[in-house]
Amino acid sequence: MTDPKLPTEELTKGDFADVKKPFDLFSEWLEDAKGSEPNDPNALALATVDETGLPNVRMVLLKGFDERGFVFYTNFESAKGVELLTSGKAAMCFHWKSLRRQVRIRGEVQKVSDEEADAYYQSRPRGSRIGAWASKQSRSLESRFALEKEVAKYTAKFGVGDIPRPEHWSGLRLVPTSIEFWHDRPFRLHDRIVFSRSAADQPWEKDRLYP
Repeated sequence: MTDPKLPTEELTKGDFADVKKPFDLFSEWLEDAKGSEPNDPNALALATVDETGLPNVRMVLLKGFDERGFVFYTNFESAKGVELLTSGKAAMCFHWKSLRRQVRIRGEVQKVSDEEADAYYQSRPRGSRIGAWASKQSRSLESRFALEKEVAKYTAKFGVGDIPRPEHWSGLRLVPTSIEFWHDRPFRLHDRIVFSRSAADQPWEKDRLYP
């Protein structure tokens, strides 16, 4: 007997264990999530560690991916940026509740090119570009009014002209050495498939894990 709260047809259709390429499967699952998740199917939990080894985690948005890795953007002077640039490593977790699926990714992080960062920055709403200048991310803020003053200052500074990308604001690419796909199954007998490699230029190996 299966759990009546978990429709059997949704949990057992399709077997992703035969997939050979992890990025192909991730692309397929992300497209599925775009049609089922009510908000931000590209949202992910990003884990880092500080200088003492204490973990930190927060939600960010995936802004692109290809065979090279998974790209997101941040203020390099924020706690997140400092931790990422110091350790050079990170982990991600996507959880698509509507599909009962999860993807966990681990690997090294690299800065994206200035050309990539500039292109994405210019695609952002004008208010978000102003915000990248106005916010001293992760640092103490005496009041909301102080932030609004900074926004007003940079709004006046740039007027109606172009807003250049701040040097401290750019993108990072997580280059995975491990990508695990998890799918809910009845009685917590979930399906788990992990792709792993020793380095970015090495072939992927695939393994099925106990739930």
